[in-house]
Amino acid sequence: MGKYIHLVSFQINSPINHTVLSWAAPEDNRLQALGDMSLWIDMAKTLERGLFDAIFFADTPGVFDRYMDRMDDAIRYGVCWPTMDPVTLLGAIAGATSHLGLAATVSTGPHHPYSVVRQLSTLDYMSGGRVGWNIVTGHLRGEHRAYGLKELPHDERYDRAEEYMDICYALWDSVGEGAVIADKASGIFADPSKVKRIEHAGQYFNCNTVAPALPSPQGRPVLFQAGSSGRGQAFAMKHADVVFAIQPNIPGMKKFMDDFRTTAGQLGRTPAPGVTFGIQPVIAGTEEEAKKKLNDIVERIPLEGAIARLSGTMGVDFSGMELDQPLVEMQTQGSQGLMKAFSNIVGDKPLTLRDVAIKWGLAVGMPQLVGSPEQVADQLETIWRETGCHGFNVTPNIMPVSIDDFVNEVVPILQKRGVYPTEYLGKTLRENVELA
Repeated sequence: MGKYIHLVSFQINSPINHTVLSWAAPEDNRLQALGDMSLWIDMAKTLERGLFDAIFFADTPGVFDRYMDRMDDAIRYGVCWPTMDPVTLLGAIAGATSHLGLAATVSTGPHHPYSVVRQLSTLDYMSGGRVGWNIVTGHLRGEHRAYGLKELPHDERYDRAEEYMDICYALWDSVGEGAVIADKASGIFADPSKVKRIEHAGQYFNCNTVAPALPSPQGRPVLFQAGSSGRGQAFAMKHADVVFAIQPNIPGMKKFMDDFRTTAGQLGRTPAPGVTFGIQPVIAGTEEEAKKKLNDIVERIPLEGAIARLSGTMGVDFSGMELDQPLVEMQTQGSQGLMKAFSNIVGDKPLTLRDVAIKWGLAVGMPQLVGSPEQVADQLETIWRETGCHGFNVTPNIMPVSIDDFVNEVVPILQKRGVYPTEYLGKTLRENVELA
C-alpha cells in the first residue's frame, strides 16, 4: 500500500472488454475502435488526463473452445473474438501520450523469450520507460491449438516459465553500464566487452545471443502477474512487481492479502509486490439510476456466451452441468485460483453455475462498484484502506462513457480527499506506480 491509490485501465482489444455483448449497447464504440486507432488514442488521452498509471491489455490469443467442445458461441457473440493483438496498439498509444504506462499481456506459451524481450524492450526504450508486461503461462486450450502447441499440466507451465524468465533477465542485463558510446568521430557505437553474451541451453529453451534492444530509463519493463493458485502465487512473488488479483468481495480480498503476505514472508520477499484488485464501476447520477444501468447490462448478457467464456478460462466444459447446481470446487488444468475464488460460498448461499456464469459474463468475476460518483469513490477508498492493496485494475462496461464518467466525476473526488495524485509521480511507469 503506497501513499496513493493506483489505477490501471483494464482493456481487451476485441469486440468486448470484459462484459459479454457490451458491443451491442447503442452508445458503445468498441466495434468502431477495432478498426480506428484514433478512438483508442482518444481514450488513452482521457486516461492520462485522469492520471491513470497505465492502460493494461489482457489478451486471449486463441478462441474460447471448451464449451460443448466448439468455438461457435464465442464467435457468435463476439466473446473476445476476434483476438486482436494488444502490443501493436500500444505502439500507437505510446506516440500519442507522454506519461501513461503501456502494459500488455503476452503469453510465455507460444513465444520464445527472445521475441518477447525484443518486442517489449523496444517499446520500453522508445517510450522512455513506460512499458509493463503481464506474464501469463498460457492456460487456454484455444491458444495451444492455435499455435500447435502441446498443452502442459498446470504446474509444469510454471516450471517452464521459470526457465523463460531466466533468459529474459539475462537479456535485460546484457547491456552493461557505459556499453553504448555512439561516438560519431571514431565510428564506435558500443564496447563489445560491456555487452554480455547469453548462452542458455535448458530443458525448454535454447538462446545464444546478446540483448536485442537497449535498456530504458526504468531498466526493464514493469512485471505484472496474476497467479492465484499456490504455484502461481509463488511464481508471482518471485518475479512480479505488481500482482493483479480477482476476488468477488472484500472478505475475499482480505483473505487474498493475508495469504499473500504469508507467502511473501515464507519466501523472504520484503517488501512484497503491490497487489491491484480488479473492479468494475457502474456510475450514474444516483444509486437507483446506477442499479438500473447495471441491470440493463446484465439483461443483455447471453447465457451461452457467458458460459463459453467461463468454460474457456476454467478449462472445464460446463455444458453437461445443471445451471442451478452449486458450483463445487474442482481440479482443473485451467485457472485454478479463479476456480477456487468463485466456487466458494458467499454468505450462506452456494454459488450456482448460472450465478457464476453471469458474474463471469459481466466482468470475469470482478465486483461492481455501483452508485453515484461519491458512492463509487467511497467504495474504492474503503477497499483500499481495509485490504491494504496497492490499487485497482478498472474495467469499463460501455465504451467510452464508462471511462469518461470515472475520470470526470470520480477522480476529482479522490484527489480532493488526498488519496489520489494530482500529477504524475515520475517519468517512468516504475516511478508512477511507486516501485522505484
